[in-house]
Amino acid sequence: MILLKNTEDIRLLHRANIMVAETLEELRSHIKPGITTAELDRIAEEYIRRHKGVPAFKGYRGYPATLCISINEEVVHGIPGKRALKKGDIVSLDIGVLLDGYYGDAAITVGVGAINSEAERLMRVTEESLYLGIEKATEGNRLSDVSIAVQTHVEAAGFSVVRDFVGHGIGRNLHEDPQIPNFYTPAAYNPRLKEGMVFALEPMVNQGTYKVKILQDGWTAVTRDQKLSAHFEHTIAITSNGPIILSRLEAPQGSAAATGT
Repeated sequence: MILLKNTEDIRLLHRANIMVAETLEELRSHIKPGITTAELDRIAEEYIRRHKGVPAFKGYRGYPATLCISINEEVVHGIPGKRALKKGDIVSLDIGVLLDGYYGDAAITVGVGAINSEAERLMRVTEESLYLGIEKATEGNRLSDVSIAVQTHVEAAGFSVVRDFVGHGIGRNLHEDPQIPNFYTPAAYNPRLKEGMVFALEPMVNQGTYKVKILQDGWTAVTRDQKLSAHFEHTIAITSNGPIILSRLEAPQGSAAATGT
């Protein structure tokens, strides 16, 4: 069942998601060769708790950290540890926050120093696909319109969309209905979009095959061909004036905010 949110719900969801956006910006400022993923995790947790939030991922289904940090061929759910970032890496930072009973969730992928042109293109196409999906998240459209927009852009660029992980509804729970694939499948649940729906849209895009495998830690997903992967995510609300992005630092401005124009 998809839970519709009222104006107050969306206001509180915006607050939680702004904290996520602020934490991601804090982390971005620390991305450099030599910093360990455990250090980044510590920075994120301290920032969230200092601002009266709770790390949403820590302890969720047994996950041991505040951040999911996925490097290069890692797709999602990389566990922070002793690994140090190296120049040329690309690093996905995925974070959730619980604030006043509501959840925020967003992700970015960033380069460590200078990265190669194909890694830059992968990151750019992935982020573009997210905004194209958001653009389709309007009242009256179907969920599949979002999925098709993402998949079409990614595959036109010669990349692939991960099938094993999808976006989701979000609100007083970190994961709510519906699941939101970044690819079209006729068998998928395909409701019409309504005002008050709040979604975490999160394309995960691979340089090579869409197929992934889970490492022995039970969490980290990597590309089967060891090629690069990128991940971008925003939490959005569907309104009568178009989609608004809750997880970015500017105040929501209707559909113009969603398209970045």
